[in-house]
Amino acid sequence: MTADLLARRNQALGAGAALFYEAPLHIVRGEGVYLFDAEGRRYVDMYNNVPCVGHANPEVAEAVGRQQATLNVHSRYLHEGIVNLAERLTALHGPQIESVVFSCSGTEANEVAIRMARFATGKRGVVCTDATYHGNSELVGGMTRLGSEQPGRADLATFPSPELYRPVDGNLDEDALCEAYLDRLRTAIARLEANGAGFAALIVCSIFANEGLPDVPVGFMARAAEIARAAGGLVIADEVQAGYCRTGSWWGYEVTGFTPDIVVTGKPMGNGIPLAATAASRALVEGFRAPTRYFNTFASSPLQAAAGMAVLDVIERDDLRGNAARVGGDLKAALQARQPQHDWIGDVRGQGLFIGVEIVRDKASRTPDRDRAVDIANRLMRRGFLTSNAGMLGNVVKIRPPLVFSQANAAAFLEAFDATAAELDA
Repeated sequence: MTADLLARRNQALGAGAALFYEAPLHIVRGEGVYLFDAEGRRYVDMYNNVPCVGHANPEVAEAVGRQQATLNVHSRYLHEGIVNLAERLTALHGPQIESVVFSCSGTEANEVAIRMARFATGKRGVVCTDATYHGNSELVGGMTRLGSEQPGRADLATFPSPELYRPVDGNLDEDALCEAYLDRLRTAIARLEANGAGFAALIVCSIFANEGLPDVPVGFMARAAEIARAAGGLVIADEVQAGYCRTGSWWGYEVTGFTPDIVVTGKPMGNGIPLAATAASRALVEGFRAPTRYFNTFASSPLQAAAGMAVLDVIERDDLRGNAARVGGDLKAALQARQPQHDWIGDVRGQGLFIGVEIVRDKASRTPDRDRAVDIANRLMRRGFLTSNAGMLGNVVKIRPPLVFSQANAAAFLEAFDATAAELDA
């Protein structure tokens, strides 16, 4: 049955549409942290941050169903629901965040953010890291994992992803290393100024998720934001993965210690309903709206508002921020305790319920071992736990479960991880 469905999928979607695992899973149902395949086997979802309050969450499903049965229209009518959601979302940030442009995906929201910065500054140049990902459109997709070579675009420059595990210079202490990365940021900005594009914005995932969740030098992001603003640019925090309590704080930028001018959110906002947002000062938002008259048929709808409000209700009612901090902190500590026992665990890092286990050939060389990371993900899948490999080198086992993930779920995962480790060490 799975083979037949795979053949039909390749015909209907075209071969090449990505699938996880050596043996693709046919998932038919979800509940909380669990996914179920067509044969009824249960898996613990430890990867998917879209259903942040759990798969098939009853409160969200009820709110969406009730709204769909009542009204759903585009945004060119007044509706209190979307206003309530915008007000509630901005209140979760500092005073610099006042207004919201809603959209349907992180790609759209990041594109709005960049265009907003360009209108505000009158410049076009954008700086990002050399191993980032911010979406799939032509504008933001061109930033994806560019590597050490500068892109052949006058309006884009990169700097090395800041990290302590594989630093740009292993002979520097942390303060000096921080300065080295900041110098590379300064160089990227100068490159844009020199080629005539000028500098409009620095865009980063607040916790450098796609770069592999690196531990960054203390104070790096606060100083990077200062440098960006001093050069006349704006600071965009991509919180699509880092936000909505994923780190145990509401926002990733709280963890890495900086204040953004523009905040982008996406996937978890609707728990499966397409919903994203670009939030900034009223002046920045109106400076974008005036020349673009931005319109998105499905954004700012009553249905999105109902889903978005229900997600926030569940997060706050069930203290999922506290749960992410407690359960994630304990799970990270347990994995770190296992690190000395296995020569192929190079590092364990992350915040809250977003943890990365860096897989290497051996601790001494720190040579990335992508094949082993893929193998670990497949072995864990066969034991009923869904992870994947990620990071700039593809060798980080990515652990990112729904926020309702419990201590009991973590204990069960650790049993599966230990059994997998025993196989690898045999």
